[in-house]
Amino acid sequence: MSDLGAGFGYLMKGQRWVAQHGRWFGFGLLPGLVTLVVYAGALIGLGYGADDFVGWATPFADDWSSPWQGLLRTGLTALVFVFGLFLAVITFTAVTLLVGQPFYESLSEEVDRSEGGDVPESGLPLWRELWISARDSVRILLRVALYGIILFACGFIPVIGQTVVPAIGFCVSGYFLAEELTAVALQRRGMILKDRLVLLRGRRMLVLGFGVPLTLAFLVPVVAVFLMPGAVAGATLLARDLVDPDAAPGPGPGPGTADSGDAPAPRAWSA
Repeated sequence: MSDLGAGFGYLMKGQRWVAQHGRWFGFGLLPGLVTLVVYAGALIGLGYGADDFVGWATPFADDWSSPWQGLLRTGLTALVFVFGLFLAVITFTAVTLLVGQPFYESLSEEVDRSEGGDVPESGLPLWRELWISARDSVRILLRVALYGIILFACGFIPVIGQTVVPAIGFCVSGYFLAEELTAVALQRRGMILKDRLVLLRGRRMLVLGFGVPLTLAFLVPVVAVFLMPGAVAGATLLARDLVDPDAAPGPGPGPGTADSGDAPAPRAWSA
């Protein structure tokens, strides 16, 4: 249980970091705002079209009497929308990280720099980093889709489907959300997807403590945008301690460290 609290602590540390580095907070908002517009349109479309989809998918219920037809289709419509939200939470992060790769790489490097010690760099060209990020995101999304299908099917189990299954779904979402976010820092440290998953499995409760509260917060799209910069910062702090748990904490912001007024120009803005 202590790891759950520690994981949540990393989330709070990341939010405090960006609050103390206002320039980087604004810089990290841009990719999320772009992605939010796209996802908001998709979810609105799903909200309007889910009942029509369920009606098309359940022709066998056309002749059912009331209230059974309504109960079936209302329940399935709710499940379709929840499943859409489940996928949106995961894919929102993946797409935002892909769109904002240069932004979040720079933010993550600045977190490493402000904490002291080495600032790892991948040394890869931008196109190569984007390709690796997109490839790994697809692999993660395939895993999430598999879990989603299983959980969607389990949602029809009375009582368990309405209580236990949603809780498991949030845990699955939180775990893979944390993986996507820590990948920004861990990829710079030369860790491939397989190694990252092994690392996170070793501290599963810590990862859930970080990812599940963030998943719940990300259910509100506008909140997701504003929490994203701090989530990347917190995931970088988490990644630092997972890779080197014995490392002493670096110095906080001070006269000799970058702050919102004297931080170097973010790499993503350079030519």
